[in-house]
Amino acid sequence: MIYTSKTIVKMTKTISQSELESYLWGAATLLRGYIDAGDYKQFIFPVLFYKRLCDVYDEELTEALEESSGDKEYAELPELHRFQIPPEAHWNTARTTVKDVGKTIQDSLRAIEKANPDTLFGVFGDAQWTNKDRLPDHMLRELIENFSSQTLSLANCPEDELGIGYEFLIKKFADDSGHTAAEFYTNRTVVHLMTEMLEPQPGESIYDPTCGSAGMLLSAVAHLKRQNKEWRNVRLFGQERNLLTSAIGKMNIFLHGIEDFKVVRGDTLTSPAFTEGDQLMQFNVVLANPPYSIKQWDRSAWGSDSWGRNIYGTPPQGRADYAFWQHIIKSMNPENGRCAILFPHGVLFRNEESSMREKLVEHDVVECVLGLGPNLFYNSPMEACVIICNMNKPAERKGKVQFINAINEVTRERAQSFLTDEHLKRIVDSYKAFSEEEGFSKVVENEEIQKQGSNLSIPLYVKAESGNGKNKAEPVDLKKAVEDWQQSSVDLRESMGELLDMLENKD
Repeated sequence: MIYTSKTIVKMTKTISQSELESYLWGAATLLRGYIDAGDYKQFIFPVLFYKRLCDVYDEELTEALEESSGDKEYAELPELHRFQIPPEAHWNTARTTVKDVGKTIQDSLRAIEKANPDTLFGVFGDAQWTNKDRLPDHMLRELIENFSSQTLSLANCPEDELGIGYEFLIKKFADDSGHTAAEFYTNRTVVHLMTEMLEPQPGESIYDPTCGSAGMLLSAVAHLKRQNKEWRNVRLFGQERNLLTSAIGKMNIFLHGIEDFKVVRGDTLTSPAFTEGDQLMQFNVVLANPPYSIKQWDRSAWGSDSWGRNIYGTPPQGRADYAFWQHIIKSMNPENGRCAILFPHGVLFRNEESSMREKLVEHDVVECVLGLGPNLFYNSPMEACVIICNMNKPAERKGKVQFINAINEVTRERAQSFLTDEHLKRIVDSYKAFSEEEGFSKVVENEEIQKQGSNLSIPLYVKAESGNGKNKAEPVDLKKAVEDWQQSSVDLRESMGELLDMLENKD
């Protein structure tokens, strides 16, 4: 490599968050007219990560040259760099390429993956960089030049700031990509809530069986940072079926400055990635937002699952929710394992899953059933619920479930629904105290739940508050309320199915 003065100049000006967001989104807008908005992510994220790797490598090189009085051989020693960047794969090579730019980028990304097989294998995804009909040379040169306008070294762009910028891009791509967004984006205020309820601790293992872009795993790290607790010794594990999304998740974690993690591409139900001998690995904390009621899964294999995950039974073909739930239960440490799962409300009361729900209640692992308001699933109006399970409940919580009706704890602005700090505090405080509050929360004995047919539907146990939560709703017929709720769920599911079919046919 030729070391120019430009290569080794140490930059000292930190990029502001607004500058970073403008810089990142400016790169994405260059793709407009060439590819669909839903495909931005498969090109922008790899180029961003490529630029970051090369700029950090140059930064490390500069420091080593200064330490060694310009000894290039010393400065290139592998142990002085987080990642290896082959000279022919450096950003400067792509920047100076005029013809066949896509091939140069693709060859560079593969060379970097090959040079770092233990850490970066498959991290750049499988985008078709050489398709000149979609990605003409002049457009790729503009994209590379746009990214070249800033130096993404650690000094210029610290890990926390770049991580926030990356999350900004994920959110923007989710907004633009419509019905495909749920594959890699979960409402971040809900993720924050789930993490606060579980309270991850230093040294614990954190697992997400359907990790998407790894937002839940990173939320556990962010929680520890907010608490000023040690976060570098937590172990992150994730599995994701979609190749591009799993690559985005890996890049996301790396760009947040975390290197001790494992994200594996694969189908969690068919081929769980984390095993020990003939057992599933067991984790201290599990955070998950499984895909809603997927129909294409191997139900026939579940009845004789080799990992023993069918502890409560075999879910119906059209709904794999309880398959994911049982997988999570089997993946929790029996001493202190706890999980938070984001589900649609239907898992609480659907008749076709009643026998499994009976065994679940009998197992006494459900600690809290939390009902949230509408529109907190991405690009979906349905109401969400969070299920908290604990493999070793405190004595005072054994044989009991707390129901929290937080349907009114939601704010909507600019077509976005989210939880405010006040919403989060009210919910988390109630859960931690395991308290009762009329119209909001109630602690129910398992025997009472079993008398209700093990139905976990929240209105059976907690009357809803009206409006702002200060005035209580008028008495209602709870049986009718549940029936209405069930019917609305069926209607919504059918309409969503029709909409997705239309979109798929359109595509």
